[in-house]
Amino acid sequence: MQTVYYPAMRIKKAVFPAAGFGTRFLPATKAIPKEMLPLVDKPLIQYSVEEAKASGLEDIIIVTGMGKTAIEDHFDTSFELEILLEERGKIDLLSLMQDVSNMVHFSYTRQKKPLGLGHAIGITKNLINDEPFAVFLGDDIIDSKVPAMRQMIDVYDRFGGSVLAVQKVAKTQTHLYGIIKGERVGPRVYRVLDLVEKPKAAPPSDMAIIGRYILTPEIFGALDATKPGKGGEIQLTDALKILLKKQAIYACEFEGTRYDAGDKLGFLQANIAFALKRPDMRNDLKRFLKGLKL
Repeated sequence: MQTVYYPAMRIKKAVFPAAGFGTRFLPATKAIPKEMLPLVDKPLIQYSVEEAKASGLEDIIIVTGMGKTAIEDHFDTSFELEILLEERGKIDLLSLMQDVSNMVHFSYTRQKKPLGLGHAIGITKNLINDEPFAVFLGDDIIDSKVPAMRQMIDVYDRFGGSVLAVQKVAKTQTHLYGIIKGERVGPRVYRVLDLVEKPKAAPPSDMAIIGRYILTPEIFGALDATKPGKGGEIQLTDALKILLKKQAIYACEFEGTRYDAGDKLGFLQANIAFALKRPDMRNDLKRFLKGLKL
């Protein structure tokens, strides 16, 4: 029997799974974590961290793996570099560096084997401490006036329960995503009736789950009950199906433009789009693009 979960705590923590190998970007990601690939002049992961901060989140838990120390270094203080910038009078750059390291509180845990998104979330249980929390998949860059996660927190505050970010996709693309079946309960808000991971045929809708989640702590029990799938991986969608039997889950059709920066074309599109928003680049980039012989 399904019960409704009413929010009792403000959401303060966010989990960032970042232990994957980034094989779609090899050979670039052989020595550089995918999360550190530059989107204009900031690494991909920083955009999502900034979204978390703008949404009111305070504690960032990054799940890392082998070869990911550059992520920790990026968000740490670099005393030598800061001293050098100060000595050379580059105060603007110094301030920018300090803003990165002082953004929020960071903690790290290590996923020793790549056993899926569900497993990556599951190993954060002792850091979550029985609280609702957010999850960010850094491949999904969302450009919006109101941060996408803030939109989701508003849904959580109103309805309770776990909240999934969703977006309409073309029918030809539904096999690439987790797809929900839902009933509308408010503007751009759905109560989830079912979820299907990458349906090969007859998808229940065109509403795809995008890389933002708010999860109640009961997800950890559901993850424990989830059987490993292909490659021994624990799939979050499978755990959400178990959770759905006990607790209401909602979906927020967020407002904003999403770029799949985990895909080479999406990564290039995001770089162009974000560069065009920059006053110091916009005009020169426009002239370059117009001059291309396409």
